Amino acid sequence: MGLNIIKLCVGCDCVEDLETWIAYRLEEKRRAGEPLEHFHITRMVPKRTDELDGGSLYWVMKGSVQCRQRLLEVRPFIDGEGISRCRLVLDPKVVRTEWQPRRAFQGWRYLEAKDAPRDLPDGSEAAMLPPTLRRDLAELGLL
Repeated sequence: MGLNIIKLCVGCDCVEDLETWIAYRLEEKRRAGEPLEHFHITRMVPKRTDELDGGSLYWVMKGSVQCRQRLLEVRPFIDGEGISRCRLVLDPKVVRTEWQPRRAFQGWRYLEAKDAPRDLPDGSEAAMLPPTLRRDLAELGLL
């Protein structure tokens, strides 16, 4: 696995919120006849783009990394106001991970593969727990 990016997931309290938002945005694009592509826009363009091949964007929610999305492409662009920005094109499938505590930070950071939390197996008991119970167990160090 390549280099990863880690970022706060503002507006989402749990993985289910993120999945619902992604489904909503893709449905909006389908109705508008736009390409069914999911991306996140950032202000800064990663300088280590070549190393991100095969990496993921890990999302921090409520103080813990909870999931990731595979990073498909990095597309720099200039917005309508002349500001340099970047589209991080993501696989719409959200992969739940082991919870890993993280302090708040601005923007995004690189995350080495060796430091990234492991994926939870599909259908695992931990992944199926209600979000509030997962959060409580993680805070106790039991997840």
